[in-house]
Amino acid sequence: MLVNLNDVLPSAQKGGYAVGLFNTIDTDMLQAAIQAAEELKSPIIIGTAEVLLPYGELSLIAPSVINAAKNASVPVVVHYDHGLTFEKCLEALKLGFSSVMFDASVLDYEENIKQTREIVKIAHTLGATVEGEIGHVGNADKSSTDDVYTSSEMAKSYIAATEVDACAVAFGTAHGAYLKKPKLDFERLKEIRAAVETPLVMHGGSGLSDDDFKTAVKSGIAKINIFTDLCVSGVNAVKNACENSLGYLDMRNEKVNAIKNAVKEKILLFGSQNKA
Repeated sequence: MLVNLNDVLPSAQKGGYAVGLFNTIDTDMLQAAIQAAEELKSPIIIGTAEVLLPYGELSLIAPSVINAAKNASVPVVVHYDHGLTFEKCLEALKLGFSSVMFDASVLDYEENIKQTREIVKIAHTLGATVEGEIGHVGNADKSSTDDVYTSSEMAKSYIAATEVDACAVAFGTAHGAYLKKPKLDFERLKEIRAAVETPLVMHGGSGLSDDDFKTAVKSGIAKINIFTDLCVSGVNAVKNACENSLGYLDMRNEKVNAIKNAVKEKILLFGSQNKA
């Protein structure tokens, strides 16, 4: 069933588990993620991000994702992840996405507030939810970074000013494959959780250890974004299929199964199984 963030994240926050967002760029990844959620009876968030649109055009993937969500036996949020432009967020909402993330974290604080608040007003009118970001989650392939970590005061004022339904916070994670073990500031995360009631989101989840994920959830994270790990599983499956001289269709099925297993591993790790 098609739902929005408010239908799944408050329960996750109260229940001490997290709901995974799995970005999908084609129907193979979509099938894998939905089947994983259904088999484990877990709510799930399916998305695509603005930076991924060259690999899966929004107007093409939207109908399949929304249709899959409506027909699923578990709650499915269709979420536009890391919307970098006002126009693309509006397009996602018009196409029927039940949730969008407007990422204005690279803008100055006042402009971030202004633009995010406007997106929230529009989305709420349409029955959709909005995730914002305060602080800035960087990229794992940078050897040095000036990324701004989120403070509890910053998060509290940002949420009050924008009325976002979920808030992505920066406490040491990064997008992409990590070059070295990240240093996560869980005490900072706990302080943010204590200061606000809005569900918190962790970006840059792929590549973290199981203990990191478990501690993040215990420290207050209700939504975790995953993409790179799914790609790695898919690539490995294709390589193995080629080595075994499988045909295209068999290769495709091996890839779907591998990605499904990767999604199931994360669902179990986040503790959202049997929560649908």
